Amino acid sequence: MKKTIYTICMFCGIFVFSQEAKNDTVSISDTKELQEVIVKAQRKKQFADKAVYTFDKEALERARYAKDLLRTLPELQLDPISNTITSTKGGTTLFLINGVEATDMQIRSVAPSEVVKVEYYDIPPARWATRADIVVNILTKSTETGYVFGTEAFSALNTGFINGSAYANYTKGKNDIGLEYAINLRDYTDRRVNSIYDYQLNGSHYQSNEDRKDHFGYTFQSIALRYTRLVPDDYVLQAKLNMNIFSRFSKGTGQSIFTVDNTVEEHNMFKNNGSDYATPKLDLYYSKKIGLKDELSINLVGSDFTTNSSETAKEWVKGTGLSVYDNDMVLKAKQTSFVGELAHIHDFKAGKLSSGYRISNSSISNDLNNLSGYSQYKVTYLEQYLYSEFAGKIDKFSYRIGVGLTNIHNKSAENTFDEWSFTPKVILAYQLKNNQSLRFTSSYKPISPVSNALSSNVLQLAPNIVQKGNPFLSSQQKWTNSLIYSLNNKYFDFNLNVSYSYTNRVINQYYVLDDTFGGYALTYENGRYAQQVSAFISGAYKPFGNELLVIKANLAPTSEMVKTSSGAVIKNDYLANYFVLSSEYKNFSAQYQFNIPTYSLSGAFLNTNENQNNIFISYKHKNMTFSTGMYWIGMPSEYKTKSLSESLVDYKLHTQIMNNKSMFVLGFSYDFSKGKKTEIQKKLNNDTAPAATF
Repeated sequence: MKKTIYTICMFCGIFVFSQEAKNDTVSISDTKELQEVIVKAQRKKQFADKAVYTFDKEALERARYAKDLLRTLPELQLDPISNTITSTKGGTTLFLINGVEATDMQIRSVAPSEVVKVEYYDIPPARWATRADIVVNILTKSTETGYVFGTEAFSALNTGFINGSAYANYTKGKNDIGLEYAINLRDYTDRRVNSIYDYQLNGSHYQSNEDRKDHFGYTFQSIALRYTRLVPDDYVLQAKLNMNIFSRFSKGTGQSIFTVDNTVEEHNMFKNNGSDYATPKLDLYYSKKIGLKDELSINLVGSDFTTNSSETAKEWVKGTGLSVYDNDMVLKAKQTSFVGELAHIHDFKAGKLSSGYRISNSSISNDLNNLSGYSQYKVTYLEQYLYSEFAGKIDKFSYRIGVGLTNIHNKSAENTFDEWSFTPKVILAYQLKNNQSLRFTSSYKPISPVSNALSSNVLQLAPNIVQKGNPFLSSQQKWTNSLIYSLNNKYFDFNLNVSYSYTNRVINQYYVLDDTFGGYALTYENGRYAQQVSAFISGAYKPFGNELLVIKANLAPTSEMVKTSSGAVIKNDYLANYFVLSSEYKNFSAQYQFNIPTYSLSGAFLNTNENQNNIFISYKHKNMTFSTGMYWIGMPSEYKTKSLSESLVDYKLHTQIMNNKSMFVLGFSYDFSKGKKTEIQKKLNNDTAPAATF
């Protein structure tokens, strides 16, 4: 404990030079000045770690809510599957409203006229860096009293595809209450799967060629209740209760041609699996102003729930009924998670110093019946993170320097892993011209294995093939460097990024001979290292200088390499790509999205990303919006996997969801607001670990 206290004090005293920082909370007087700028023109200002966008009068009048404004940012787009805003570059995006973590419905509840500016962090600050690849913070005007409510539904007409939501928010004086509900439902009756396993075993050549048709689906529901008390220039208190309810299922039957040397057998099979959980989560936040230059914040998040998972798979010889394999797995995982964070911010004349300490703990008790019999075991994942970072600016040169210590402590019945890592981060930026900048970033951080990789569970995949985790895995250590050139004007807004990353002890999935079950096991190892080199360009082009036609693109030629523990070198090159064409005219808007799927490296396999070929049209009338569109025009959604040439098992998988082919959808939304509502600036945003299902 003494070491921890000494470390925190050391971090807080590392930086002594700083610049005058400006609070993200916008006062009424500031808002008036900014509004005058916003009405005149749309602007972008590039900083070391973020870009700040304001919006012109036409954009504010055309948008239904703040979510529509986010769609106009060059590296953001509307994901047609979830109906949420995502990055065209992929990765995890975290959304905030005045520094508070916000859901999609909270973003919808903000009227465009209340938006002052949007901060787009493509290099997240320390307090968010471990949670997201991109952070988007919407800054609004000071608010007082009022209420908002709205609802939205988006559904296919000929298959089970529904996105629905509803929200309400009421503010009076210093108190605010919010309630929201969302549901995503999928129920597909025609998913077609072809899988091929080809391998040598005990001197014989084996091949299993399986064709299966599945009925599968899932339902995800989210309910949130929030209470906030805000006393301006004094303190903020927020209590939020979330309940996430999830269930999924898959029921499939099929046939298999099983070959051993020159002997051919016809097999029948079925594979059923599913899981469900209901996650109550309590999120408490308190922030207190201390004088004019200091702020202290605390965030506590806790959850306690049980996940039930099951799988039943059988394969037998057609005609004789002789069993080939019989797999029954039942897993009951009781999970308790906690996250606590304490942070302090101090403003100097030349910059801002941010320091904090975060601890997250997840304890999972498992009751398991599988191929190995019955077992009870407990795993614990503990991570501690101490950080301090300083941001400053000198003329056209700006910088952010951060240092931290990360402790990963993973404990299972078989193994305990405990390690402290130094986690520095440097960001340097130089303003070349008013609309051009050059940035360099370098960071180092450990990455803990996911719960599936550490699991002791065993599943039967095919005859002689099982899957299992590895409780003896160590964390990865990733070092990333990027050089970014940014340009924006009336017609162009793009980033050119040259990046190199090196991952020590890379977690690699691979096939090994398995003595326990007499075949092969798909499992995990710590390889020696991995490298990735990429040069991607992402952004938007407006041929007419307005929203009449916008072309968004993300092109990323990438070369990746993994060196396994045995010394084998795995290489792969690909050109990641994604395109969006959009148009807005008066109350009409249209959007077309497409890509060319490519294979990228994922453990023992090369996987394609999901194919896109979607078009959507919407019309806004007062508070109502009518939408229609078609997903996967002329094609089903499709996913391909193939093993590497170095693999002991040659594996190919081809999955198509036929229900999605040319899927026609209709949508309707209604949003109403009166008065203004209170928003707070929350400095800490955390979440507990996801459900363990393997």
